[in-house]
Amino acid sequence: MENKKIVVAFGRNAFSDSFPKQKERVRKAALAVADLVEEGYDVVVTHSNGPQVGMIQTAMTEYSRLDEDRTVAPMAICSAMSQGYIGFDLQNSIRTALLERGIYKPVSTVITQVRVDPFDRAFNNPHKVIGRLMTKEEAENEKKKGNYVEYEEDENGYRRIIASPKPIDIYEIDSIKLLSDAHQVVIAAGGGGIPVLEQHFTLKGASGIIEKDYTAAKLADMLNADALMILTSSDYITIEKYGEKEELKELTVSQAQDLVNNNLLDTATSLPKLDASLSFVSSGENRMAVITDIEKAKAGIRGRVGTIIK
Repeated sequence: MENKKIVVAFGRNAFSDSFPKQKERVRKAALAVADLVEEGYDVVVTHSNGPQVGMIQTAMTEYSRLDEDRTVAPMAICSAMSQGYIGFDLQNSIRTALLERGIYKPVSTVITQVRVDPFDRAFNNPHKVIGRLMTKEEAENEKKKGNYVEYEEDENGYRRIIASPKPIDIYEIDSIKLLSDAHQVVIAAGGGGIPVLEQHFTLKGASGIIEKDYTAAKLADMLNADALMILTSSDYITIEKYGEKEELKELTVSQAQDLVNNNLLDTATSLPKLDASLSFVSSGENRMAVITDIEKAKAGIRGRVGTIIK
């Protein structure tokens, strides 16, 4: 019997901007993957890179300030570095978790480029905060380079903000599919993938960070996966209703669409997760999406816990 295929997306809570803490936290992610492998799934993993890409961008910017011969690293380069760094920790932790259960499966990280539209409206309305706190003078210099900045009142300083365009295509999808079809565990499109613009035969890095939930849905759709699982720090997505929190459990496509359309979800957290899940489920037949706590992957895929769309 052929294994079912699942794409699992880990949020920023699965990692850290501290090297020792990240090694501890990825253990939970690895156990979730091992549980799903034992459930008979071929697992493709994707993940957030929020703290890490910011840490890398800050470090590279400081390096350029200390040595005038060094240029600031573009966001695409920082994204690629974060994929390698997180992938290194994840693939080794997943490998260990599987071997501890007597399971041998190769685990690979694929540095993944994701196509975005140069005319995506997100480029004119950036909102993702990135990098270190800046003075007013430094912020003005960033503006002169064509970058966006905003004032952080709580921290009395400025930060750079960048666009979050939607994913259109995943260039390494054939390689990812080949490895997954061979029943290997694949880590791909980390941090939403490296956003790139297609210019004839050349792919050029774009200044942006793609929302990882939308890339996870695109990845699951292109692989024709049976399930998409988004693992967070909560058992369910919740909404405010009559002054009280309501847990969203099993939803139809129509019910999920109503929640998205009626602006009942937090735009920074819940909305991308549910909207991306809805996109995946409604684009094919017999598909399921689960949004739940990172420690409850097995119960989630069995339908016992989580916000489930099908």
